[in-house]
Amino acid sequence: MHIEKLYCYPVKSLKGIALTQAQVHAHGLAWDRRWMWVDKHRQFVTQRQLPALATVAVALTYEALVLSHPNVAPCYVPLAEPESNVYDVSVWGDTCQAFLESDDVSRWLTAALGQDAEGLTLARFATAFTRPVVSSAHTYFADGYPFLITNTASLAVLNEALRANGEAPVPMERFRPNIVVHHTKAWEEDRWQSLMTDDVVLSLRKPCQRCKIITIDQQTAEIAETAQPLKTLLELNTQPHLKGAHFGQNATLSEGEGRMLRIGDTLNAKW
Repeated sequence: MHIEKLYCYPVKSLKGIALTQAQVHAHGLAWDRRWMWVDKHRQFVTQRQLPALATVAVALTYEALVLSHPNVAPCYVPLAEPESNVYDVSVWGDTCQAFLESDDVSRWLTAALGQDAEGLTLARFATAFTRPVVSSAHTYFADGYPFLITNTASLAVLNEALRANGEAPVPMERFRPNIVVHHTKAWEEDRWQSLMTDDVVLSLRKPCQRCKIITIDQQTAEIAETAQPLKTLLELNTQPHLKGAHFGQNATLSEGEGRMLRIGDTLNAKW
C-alpha cells in the first residue's frame, strides 16, 4: 500500500494542484484551502452554488497564487500576507478571521465566469486565527477536517457499479482528495484507525459524506443529469449505519508536523 497521488487545493472549490510531494501540517497540506470565495454577507461560496468555479485553474509560484481561465489573462495574488484589517467570514457555521483580497481579483472572477460570479470576494485565512476541529487538530477553509484520504480500490468498485448501470466511470478528482492511497481492497479505509509512513501519522476520524459536488465534472463544470456518481454511491450504501453517501475518510495529523509526504511512500495501516 502506498501513496499514489497528492493534491492541494489552495482556493476552496477551484481546481486542485497535483503534487509529487507535500509538506504536512496540523491544518493540512501546505497552502491547502488557504483561500475561499465569499458573498456580500461574507458567507462561503463553492461549486454547490457556482459549478463554474471548477473551471478556474490554480498554480503557486514562490511569490504568488496564480488564477487562470481560458476567458481572461491570469490573475496574480501575492503570497505575502497583507498588512490590512481582518474580517469575519463564515464557512459551515464556523466564523473565521480572514483578509479580503483586492477588488481587482473580484473583477477578474466576474470577467472569467460572468455575472453569476458578481459580488464575490476572495478571502485569505488569517493564520494568526485558529479554527479548531477536534482535540488538538485545526484547519483552514476545508469543509471540516484538514485531510481527505481516498482508496483506489474503492473507486474501482464504484466504477464497476456505474458501468453495470450503463453509466460512465468517474476519475478520482471528482472526490477532491488530498491523499490517494493505492490499495487492492475496497472500503478497507473505513476500518483503518491510522495511516503511517516513517515520518507521518494520520488519524482517520470519520467517513466523508458526499454532496452534489461529485456530480460536477471537474474539467468542464457540467453536471450529470443522472446525478451520478452520487446516486450509485447511495445505492452501494457503504456506511449502512450512517445517512447519505460516503466516500473517503477525513483525517487529522497525529505526528509529523512539517514533514514531507511523497508519491510512492509506503503506508502502513493500524486497525
